[in-house]
This record gives sequence, structure tokens and C-alpha cells, in this order.
Amino acid sequence: MHLTGSCYCGQLKYFVDLGSPDEARTSICHCKNCRKFTGGNYGITTKVLRSSFHYTTGSPQQHEADNGSGVTLHRDFCGTCGSGILEYGANAGDFIYIFYGSFDDPAQLRCGPKGEFFTRYRAEWMPPVPNTFQKGEIKE
Repeated sequence: MHLTGSCYCGQLKYFVDLGSPDEARTSICHCKNCRKFTGGNYGITTKVLRSSFHYTTGSPQQHEADNGSGVTLHRDFCGTCGSGILEYGANAGDFIYIFYGSFDDPAQLRCGPKGEFFTRYRAEWMPPVPNTFQKGEIKE
């Protein structure tokens, strides 16, 4: 399965090669960092092996900072339009988390989110996504 993606302006482009959709897991995060970075009510990312991801056009800007719990969070984004492409924490091992909206055709993944993290920070007006796991914190 060959997935492509880009930033809003097209200066950054990438591809991901997966053996099957089962090699990816999409989830929603309600933490303050994801809300601030995405400018939305939550972040939505797809976890894949780092080795499956490759930039084809451009070089990302990078930002690293404490995620609020003592773990360094790394994010790649476009220096021209600011679009987020991927992120990973110091504890991510061989995985990265691609911002779902950066995929050219996320429907190719053939699945919705499998779970929600930091649900204790979810906006009161937003209901839980049905048929997904719910975690008040990352380690629960």
C-alpha cells in the first residue's frame, strides 16, 4: 500500500509504504499540545513505522520541546505554510505519527480512529468516538 501526502502549499511531499492497512493505527489526541499545534479541538495522527516514511520533495522545519510531562516531542512542519507533517516523542521507538490531514487520500487507510487519548481534556460538547478505546491519559 503506497500512500502519499503533502503540506498545504505543496513544498513538502512524502510517501509511506505499508504492507497492509493493519500496519497503521489512527488515533485522536485531546492533549493541550495537539490542540495548540493543530489549532483544532484535537489532533488526529496515524502511527506507522519510521522506516516506511520518506520525504520526496522539500526539507521540513523541525521543532522540539517538552510535551508537558517531561518527554521531548519532535515535530516536522513546512517552513512556508506551517502545515504539520509528523511527530514523535522520545519514547516512540521505531514509530512516527503522521498528521492525518496531510495524507492526499486518507480514505486509503480504510479505517477510522481506533482510540482517543487524553480524554479527560476532551471538550464537554464533543462525544466519544463510538467503538474506540478511551484513555484519560496516555498510560492508562
